[in-house]
Amino acid sequence: MKRFVPIAMLALLFAAGCVNASNDEDADAPANGATHSVNGSIRVPAGAQRGDVSTVNGSIRVDDAATVSAAHTVNGDIRVGAHATVESLKTVNGSITLGAGSRVNEAITSVNGSLTLRDDSQVTGSVSNVNGSIALTAAHVAGGLQTVNGDISLRGNSHIEGGILVRKPASRWFDWETSGPRIVIGPGASVDGNLHFEREVRLYVSDQAKVGPITGTTPIRFSGENPPG
Repeated sequence: MKRFVPIAMLALLFAAGCVNASNDEDADAPANGATHSVNGSIRVPAGAQRGDVSTVNGSIRVDDAATVSAAHTVNGDIRVGAHATVESLKTVNGSITLGAGSRVNEAITSVNGSLTLRDDSQVTGSVSNVNGSIALTAAHVAGGLQTVNGDISLRGNSHIEGGILVRKPASRWFDWETSGPRIVIGPGASVDGNLHFEREVRLYVSDQAKVGPITGTTPIRFSGENPPG
C-alpha cells in the first residue's frame, strides 16, 4: 500500500515546477534530461544516461551500466545495478542497494532503511542512516559510515575511510534496542579513522581486520569468519 506525503509538500513541489506526475509503475525514464514523479516507480534501462531521477511515492531502479545524475525518493527503495554510476542516492523510507562494481560519486542517505553495498562498489562520500542495517561486502566508502540504531557488517576486504560514527539517539523514546547496535568488522576489512560510539554498542573486531582508534566502547576480538553469538 502506497504512503502519501502531506498536501503541503506536494504543493511546494508543483510550485517549484519540478514534478511531472505519473501513475505508471516501473515506468522507463525518458532520454531527455530529468525524470520526476509523484506516485509511481521509475526505471533507468541498462546502459542509459539520464539526469536527476526522483519520485515521492515509488521505487527507483537503475539498471546495469546506466548513468544517472541523482536518484531521490521519499517513500521507496532504490536499487542500483552492476557497474552503474550515480552522483547521489537519497530516500527517507526505503532501502538502498548497490550492485557489484557500481559507483556513487557523492553520498548515500536513508532515514529508515537498510543500506547494502556489494562487491567492488565504490562511494566517494558518506553512507548514513538512522534506522536500518548497513552491510558491505568487499566495498569501499571514502566518506565514513554513520548510523543511530543500525547494525553494521563489514565483510570481505571492505575498506572504510573516514571512520565510523554511531550517534546517540535524539530521544530515549527511539532507543528500542537496550543492547545497542551490533557492529561486526570481519576478517580482511579495514577502517581508517576514528570509530566513535556515542551510545552502547556491541563491537566485534576480527583479529584479521585493521581499525583506527576506538572510543566509547571496548571491542570484542574474535577469530574465524564470524563473531560469537
